[in-house]
Amino acid sequence: MSTKSAICVNNYAPPPPPPPLGYPPTGPEPYDINVSFPLSFPHLESPLVKLVPFVPAIHATTFFAGIPDPQHFYRYYPFEGQEEPDTCLLFWDSFIRQNPHSIMFAVLDKTRDEALAGTIGFLGYSPTNVSVEIGVLCILPAFQRTHRTHVSSHAIGLLLKCAFVLPRVTPFGETEGHCLGARRVYWYAHPDNEPSLRLAARMGLQREGTLRWTWVLPTSKTLGLTPREGDLRSGLGKHTAIIAITWEDWDRSGKEQVENVISRWS
Repeated sequence: MSTKSAICVNNYAPPPPPPPLGYPPTGPEPYDINVSFPLSFPHLESPLVKLVPFVPAIHATTFFAGIPDPQHFYRYYPFEGQEEPDTCLLFWDSFIRQNPHSIMFAVLDKTRDEALAGTIGFLGYSPTNVSVEIGVLCILPAFQRTHRTHVSSHAIGLLLKCAFVLPRVTPFGETEGHCLGARRVYWYAHPDNEPSLRLAARMGLQREGTLRWTWVLPTSKTLGLTPREGDLRSGLGKHTAIIAITWEDWDRSGKEQVENVISRWS
């Protein structure tokens, strides 16, 4: 009885570089937010804060001008090149705008004539698992301290309400509405970012744990963990705190907690 030797090959080849975008860092004209899930922008507004899609041609210049020290402002972020406006915009375009399950909002402070106060977004919405991340929460320095609480709290509260409210099912079995009906909303933070962790707790999210050594940081980052000697990469490492709120938390006490926080600043 004869047997044939198994033959195994490896035909892997590195992928080709992506083609040129064909538009500037500010994005295409007209600006396509490219979102797969329904949103009602009139509902993303409270007495003090309004959320609108972040359109670089409208908001980027003001946003970057409001960051006097980009290295410090982005110290907890693990991404390359956010300190430079053009590379930051290109990153947002690739990571957020080109992903139909993500959207970035401009946070407008209505107590200052709708001045741009920062950004926030829904990231990686999963229609399969009915979950979504709240991310890119960047409040500009001029709106921090005395103004930070109402700006960030109202912005987060608006997204939590939008995430957890169930869309209406019509008598014909169709789904209508502009909310996600999420089962879970989560948030990633640097474990050393105490203001972010406290803010999440104030808004009803719970610390679920720490994912260790999740990132190799760009070499320009100095806040991180020292890798082992002879490591294949030169960048420092980073743990990630994961914080979340579920629909049970929301129904049990989360909604009331968010309403109480928002009402303190209305």
